[in-house]
Amino acid sequence: MKLTKTIASLLSSAALALVVSGATPKPSAAPKDSPAAKASDSDESSAAKTSPAASKSSDSDLAVSSESPVPRVAGTPANNGPIPKPVLYMTQQEHYTANGKNWVRYRYDVLNKASYPAEMFAAAPNLPACGSNTNSSRTWVDFFDSTGHRIYGFCALSKPDDLGKIWFAMEEGVIPPSYVYIELNDRQTNTKYKSNLADTTI
Repeated sequence: MKLTKTIASLLSSAALALVVSGATPKPSAAPKDSPAAKASDSDESSAAKTSPAASKSSDSDLAVSSESPVPRVAGTPANNGPIPKPVLYMTQQEHYTANGKNWVRYRYDVLNKASYPAEMFAAAPNLPACGSNTNSSRTWVDFFDSTGHRIYGFCALSKPDDLGKIWFAMEEGVIPPSYVYIELNDRQTNTKYKSNLADTTI
């Protein structure tokens, strides 16, 4: 009787062991340096690159660090680029009276005046005076006719924007030259910049 109980107990234990051994075990995590772990990391990286959510740039990604070089636009004279030739054009004619005579003033502007550095028109007391003006501009501006004959000039322009206020005058009834040009004379660098020929009629 005892033998029968012992055999039954052994059979019950064996059946339980079979049931336990038949269960599907959870896979253990692969070591980080194993081929399986590397393959898993590669798959996740690939998914991050192709996923629209992962590939979308954040604001911080688009921001440029203050320590990063910023692309520079081609230089202009105001930031040490090449000095251009002035582009002269007429703006208007004005009739006025002075010293008992009638005159016509021919006003001009320089299209690219903003391209000139401010220091070109700074006061230059170390350079020769303009008449009694010992504090005249570093750069003087002169009008010439098409043959090279000087008509008029300015020696006290104080900033590039003043190139939009230049003019010459002739007595009413006198026929002006058909074309004129200006020359910017940078006396500090001994460099002259000659403009195009501009009309004297509008």
